[in-house]
Amino acid sequence: QVQLVESGGGSVQAGGSLRLSCAVFGYSYSTYCRGWFRQSPGKEREVVAIIGNDGSTNYADSVKGRFTISQDNAKNTLTLQMNSLKPADTAMYYCVARSWCGGSWWLPAVYPYWGQGTQVTVSS
Repeated sequence: QVQLVESGGGSVQAGGSLRLSCAVFGYSYSTYCRGWFRQSPGKEREVVAIIGNDGSTNYADSVKGRFTISQDNAKNTLTLQMNSLKPADTAMYYCVARSWCGGSWWLPAVYPYWGQGTQVTVSS
């Protein structure tokens, strides 16, 4: 049984920073690929960043250079450092996992495991 538990969301002014964390519980082989999606009201869920077990990463163009995804395999935690936040980054952020990072990694449907979400609000 895989369980993902996010923490670290909150409210910040534009230009500020937030750090999201995700604790991963369960079978590690089924969660070799981990990442973050987000969803704003009225919009579809979109990928933010993913990271493989080998440390390889992929980012959405909208967050490149501002967000950094990392993981601590020993502690089974995933982190998203978000800098230079913009109002457009306001969304519910979800931790996700699957067994590999190939294929259509940007599609929400390919991730079987999701956390409950944590809200990030950026004010102008």
